Amino acid sequence: MKKKIWLITGISSGLGNALAQSAMESECFVIGTFRNQSQVDEFNAHNKENGFAFKLDITNQADIERTVDNIVSKFERIDVLVNNAGVGFVGAIEETSMEEVRAVFEANFFGTLKLTQTVLPFMRKEKNGHIVQISSHGGIKAFAGFGIYNASKFALEGFSEALAQEVAPLGIKVSIVEPGPFRTNFAGNGLGQAHSVIDAYSETAGAFRTKLKGVDGKQEGDPIKASKAIIDLVNSENPTLRLPLGKVALITIGMKLDSVKTDLETNRKTAENAVYE
Repeated sequence: MKKKIWLITGISSGLGNALAQSAMESECFVIGTFRNQSQVDEFNAHNKENGFAFKLDITNQADIERTVDNIVSKFERIDVLVNNAGVGFVGAIEETSMEEVRAVFEANFFGTLKLTQTVLPFMRKEKNGHIVQISSHGGIKAFAGFGIYNASKFALEGFSEALAQEVAPLGIKVSIVEPGPFRTNFAGNGLGQAHSVIDAYSETAGAFRTKLKGVDGKQEGDPIKASKAIIDLVNSENPTLRLPLGKVALITIGMKLDSVKTDLETNRKTAENAVYE
């Protein structure tokens, strides 16, 4: 198969669905994953020439290993891995139970990490490949009420930034996509919320929860335009490590950079003096 082979997780809706469709329209072959077998069957029935789907639970490590083995056995290689599958979650830090935290990290961090680790040996063998991590502007800047989600995406960005340095000499590229609010189901029925609600956080985490739910369906981001930007990134000769998407992402990431720079300069003398003379 001469077409570039993409593996995209979580293509049932939102950015994953838009990216899968755009990649297939761009003469790529898309291997997509769903959690529901009926969705797998429907996709395979309608995409016999340019796509194929597998059932995958990103939180199940054995399922990840089995699925990747099946993909490589059937298609021989994976040129582009897009770790898109994940979950949203709102709630103050104190409101969130450890069980809820672990569920978020299983999907957004551990599942992505395991799939990345499982695909890497095959990319190393080919001395070629591109890993695209779908993060968020919330992977750079944290927001009250979004802390656990922020933490999972911060962790994703941390290992991906190190990974990019590790695999660059091996012919493998890594990019981190940081979308702002996009018109998907992220803020709708698919958004997880802390079971516990503490009134003391009503003006911080509570206000964020209300705001996030209120913009559902009104977000500025266009998933199709984002998909084409990601495809252009993958097809570019020298893709950047990070790709922010949306005007809001540019604003919030800029705010974080300004804040870090201010703290750096404010504490420069203190930092310089904390060393052996």
